[in-house]
Amino acid sequence: MRLKLVPTETKINFFKVTGVTLGLSALVAVLSVVAFFVFGLNYGIDFRGGTVIRTATPAPVEVSVYRDVLSGLELGDFSVTEVVDPGAELTATERNSVMIRIEQQSDDPETQNDLIAEVKSALDSEMEGISYLQTDSVGAKVSGELVQAGVIAVLLAVFAVLFYIWLRFEWQFSMGAVAALVHDVILTIGVFAVIQIEFNLSIIAAILTIVGYSLNDTVVVFDRVRENLRRYKAKPLEEVLNLSINETLARTVMTSITTLLALGALYVLGGDVIRGFTFAMIWGVIVGTYSSIFVASPILLRLGVKRDWDKDNGAAGTQYANIDA
Repeated sequence: MRLKLVPTETKINFFKVTGVTLGLSALVAVLSVVAFFVFGLNYGIDFRGGTVIRTATPAPVEVSVYRDVLSGLELGDFSVTEVVDPGAELTATERNSVMIRIEQQSDDPETQNDLIAEVKSALDSEMEGISYLQTDSVGAKVSGELVQAGVIAVLLAVFAVLFYIWLRFEWQFSMGAVAALVHDVILTIGVFAVIQIEFNLSIIAAILTIVGYSLNDTVVVFDRVRENLRRYKAKPLEEVLNLSINETLARTVMTSITTLLALGALYVLGGDVIRGFTFAMIWGVIVGTYSSIFVASPILLRLGVKRDWDKDNGAAGTQYANIDA
């Protein structure tokens, strides 16, 4: 007997609550923007510049001990955080681990290397058996370039999606798809601003992956919409969209759940190094699935769409609409 999370044939009226879902999405997007400006993001050293040292000790050491040792070194602004790994006990790799973040002292690599050596020497003298699991250092100039590159990468991805969907379908489809992608990106940034998980280059990679995942979901629905527009030329557009979403619902749900299972395992067992990335991916899969149904499709309904796909209309931007790519 096959497992079916969604019946073979569903007749859910997704557009019955369109006003509520679009209003909710707009409200949450606005709150995300407000959270970004009010709380800001907890930028990692990739974007802020500085040094991160992750240590491990055979026996538990109070965070206050680390602070006492480092406070006499004239490091400027620094923070010491205990690293809690929920999956460590399951994998029998539990460590007494601490993350030390030190602000950028100088763009001179030698000065920064001397500072790292000084910190490690001070810790070695006070804590027996200490080991260093991670040491990363990024200069202020490099971090500024990384911020700029990250923003450009996300914007280029969104514009590439706009262009691709316009070639593949029609401009109204492009607007719906891009609105869904912008919705997903804004909500992802908003949740990171609220919960203050470290925002670094791996999160940018996660956002770009979310863009691809959300686009994939949206294209599957839109492809079925295009097929049904040809098949049911007399049906109102709302009925065609509803039918298309219902026909692809089983595929959408199964894809999302299997992806979430893999991401859940990574979140629990992957360690704190990739936990921010996997959290962003889990959140992105959820909001990406939601937006492909409750954001992209309603916007397409409001913009309208070409109904007779048997007739070419070069002015509509559909001259490449039959490509299989």
